[in-house]
Amino acid sequence: MAVSVNLPARGVLFDLDGTLADTAPDLGFALNQQRLARGMSELPIEAVRSQASSGARGLLKIGFGIEPGQSGYEAMRDEFLEIYEENLARSSRLFPGVSALLEQIERRGLRWGIVTNKAERFTFPLLRALSLIERAACVICGDTTPNPKPHPAPLLAAAKKLGVPPGQCIYVGDDERDVQAGHAAGMPVVVARYGYLGNGRPPEQWGADGFVDSPADLLGVLFDGAARPF
Repeated sequence: MAVSVNLPARGVLFDLDGTLADTAPDLGFALNQQRLARGMSELPIEAVRSQASSGARGLLKIGFGIEPGQSGYEAMRDEFLEIYEENLARSSRLFPGVSALLEQIERRGLRWGIVTNKAERFTFPLLRALSLIERAACVICGDTTPNPKPHPAPLLAAAKKLGVPPGQCIYVGDDERDVQAGHAAGMPVVVARYGYLGNGRPPEQWGADGFVDSPADLLGVLFDGAARPF
């Protein structure tokens, strides 16, 4: 069944990790530095990607089997974040096709922004390194509003900064919480199948309004209203 996104869209909001940028290599680097310091072998990048959108919580779980609430978790998390902060732009890159997509969005007069659960202390330096900080009309981080995704507050704050009603914004993400947050904010949501996608339910069960297999495919969604079949 083909799915169409309600148009006209006047704004586009993007998740960051796994949607605009492939940040898994640097997240994995930080995790592997911790493992190596403890005499453990490095994890392959393939093992890291599925948890990259979950940040320190997800990565420490696969790296050390430790979760929030367990003894030593906070110290491990703080260590991870310190290492990551020093190395967040070593290998992170925009996904192929993202630069061209953003150029087309800007050329056609749409406003766009970023809504991520990544904290501001990591987001802004990374966006500077990726040359996006001056281009995005808004950047809402995981600690910009009192509640991160899947709460709708970050997306509603972004729509307000864009000056676009939520129903005329499209949110693009690669995690189930992106769909939950977008729908709670009254926005259609498109899932980037080229992203990380987590390791929970299959994306086809998230209730998204459409899928794209590459950044270039999003142009068809934005300007033709056609998303890929489920």
